[in-house]
Amino acid sequence: MRLASKLTVALVLVMCAVLSLYGYLSVRRERALFEADMRRDEHLIGSALRAAVGEIWRRDGMDEALRVLGKASEREDGVSFRWVWLDAPAGDRFAPALPAAEIAELSGGTEVFRLQREGDRGRFYTYAPVDVDPSRVGAIEISESLAEEDTYVQASVVNTVTTIVALAMLSGLLAMIFGQLLVGRPTQRLVDKTRRIGEGDLGGPLILPQRDELGQLAREINAMCEHLAEARERAARETAARIVALEQLRHADRLGIVGKLASGLAHELGTPLNVVGGRAKMIARGLPPEEAADSARIIAEQADRMTKIIRQLLDFARRRVAQKAPGDLAQIARQTLQLLAPLARKRSVTLRLDDVGPAPARADVDAGQIQQVLTNLVINGMQSMKQGGEVTVRIERARVRPPADHGGAEGEHLAIRVIDRGEGIAPDNVHRIFEPFFTTKDVGEGTGLGLSVSYGIVREHGGWIDVESRLGEGSTFTVYLAPSGEEAARPAAAADEGAPAPQRGGGAVAWPLAGAMVRGESEGS
Repeated sequence: MRLASKLTVALVLVMCAVLSLYGYLSVRRERALFEADMRRDEHLIGSALRAAVGEIWRRDGMDEALRVLGKASEREDGVSFRWVWLDAPAGDRFAPALPAAEIAELSGGTEVFRLQREGDRGRFYTYAPVDVDPSRVGAIEISESLAEEDTYVQASVVNTVTTIVALAMLSGLLAMIFGQLLVGRPTQRLVDKTRRIGEGDLGGPLILPQRDELGQLAREINAMCEHLAEARERAARETAARIVALEQLRHADRLGIVGKLASGLAHELGTPLNVVGGRAKMIARGLPPEEAADSARIIAEQADRMTKIIRQLLDFARRRVAQKAPGDLAQIARQTLQLLAPLARKRSVTLRLDDVGPAPARADVDAGQIQQVLTNLVINGMQSMKQGGEVTVRIERARVRPPADHGGAEGEHLAIRVIDRGEGIAPDNVHRIFEPFFTTKDVGEGTGLGLSVSYGIVREHGGWIDVESRLGEGSTFTVYLAPSGEEAARPAAAADEGAPAPQRGGGAVAWPLAGAMVRGESEGS
């Protein structure tokens, strides 16, 4: 039920209750006034008859007095008169209509008034005592029908009910009209405005000319919309600036990685350049046509090889818009290790990929961004092994529960583990490794952006990074990502088959700034 209807119903009910009470009290008052008038009239008649009957009784006897009373009763005004003896037995012609106990006051010479009702009929009795016999108490019984009173009261009730109904209908109609104009329509406009606000439409101010609470509420809503619009524009500007800053930060990190890769690619490009230079000199000295053609073919192959290497590096360095699509994590890892192979050989590091198995590990990712994450983690692993060694990238399925800051229930995830046998992370630093610009590397080897950027990328992909480290024994960085739709539909048992449980060690601590789950262990723990 709408507000205007509720107010109308409440008003009509209250009005009906008040008018009904007023009508009830009015009917009671009218009845009381009517009975008071009857008592007064019968008192006057009784006083006159007492004197007349008493005089006639003493002068002419009882029979004459009774004849006068009988003559008076012949009137057609509904009032009858008769002589009664208080001590007359029931059924006697002079017995009172009311029991003697109810009119006992007559024995003291007091006039008695009584109202008696039997069903729908009633009469008003007046007993006027007359002192005609010292041994007995006699009185004139005056009785009057209450039919006229009942008719009058009934007419009053009908008039009152009719008035109540008419007033209720009129007031209800007026209340409905004014309630709709003053409450219903403004309220509906307020509801429509709030619905548009909920849908994001902050334009079009709400104009309510009325100067009441609803008008004040409309003005406050308009002011709120203005503030929200300003806040939304400010948030949009700040978000755009933040996105630009993040993109610049990530691109700067990619360019830093390109710088590291360039040193490794320099040697990779040196060999084909020497081949090209040597073959070109041989052609210039004038080789036979067959040998010249063979040398030209070799030059073309080496040029293609250099072009492929340079294109791979440029593709990695190119700024691009993030675009997620189902991708094979094993293929992304394979391409990343291929790109890092020259740098790894320069550092005497072996790169190894442990694939998940015959079933592809597919997730909805931006391949370029995930490649950037893996590149950062693998380079960190290579830099932690001063004397060289092996960095392993392992892709497997695992059933884990996300950390508290990430939220979510336990479920199947794809895990990309980057395992090194380097120096490990000191317990004092394990809480800060994802902070921007925090680094423990030598000067010139890192900016402190790699892990921070990687953490942000993984979070945007709906995953998280878990770290396990033993000081002096190495570290394992694990990137957890949700499988794509078709992968998530596979039974959990089949997904976990053959997948080793993630290796855990020591106690888990939560990194307070970025919220990643980080594991740190000191030597000998």
